[in-house]
Amino acid sequence: RVSTMTGRKSICQIGHNRLNQRTVVTEFENLAKAIAAHDSLGYQEALRVLGDDAAERDLRIVEGVA
Repeated sequence: RVSTMTGRKSICQIGHNRLNQRTVVTEFENLAKAIAAHDSLGYQEALRVLGDDAAERDLRIVEGVA
């Protein structure tokens, strides 16, 4: 499941460092599957095709609380 937390027309509260950026949250069944998705050949190939200068990325993989 993927949720966009702040979109182009969203209203949001800006926090400490005042960066108004789009945030996407993707939910996986478990932590291992999230890490496997990041490490997959398909994801790594997509990053390669996009290139280092396509966007500034900040990825966080966080285990949820049940």
